[in-house]
Amino acid sequence: MSARRTKKRSQAAAPGRVGGTEEFDREMIAESFGTPTAEAKRRWTGARRKVGRPRLGRGAQVISVSVERALLERSDALARRMGVSRAGLIARGLKAVLAVEGEN
Repeated sequence: MSARRTKKRSQAAAPGRVGGTEEFDREMIAESFGTPTAEAKRRWTGARRKVGRPRLGRGAQVISVSVERALLERSDALARRMGVSRAGLIARGLKAVLAVEGEN
């Protein structure tokens, strides 16, 4: 499409525009914005935050652990029957061992 044709179309569309949009025809309109309020900053930070799992305790640490395959299969089957995740079952097991050892 030629520049001449594009220009004619944009000029033809100009009279039918809704009022109050002229400021957006300029370049770099962001320079005309003021500093955001504390509430606007809070909302912007919340909107940018990644969606994910809710934080438990002080958060979670991803680790890599080697487990014998048969033990892993048995633990996965137990986790399914209990309705918990593999990580949840492992966490329960660690808590139980710590309690028995007196490491609350």
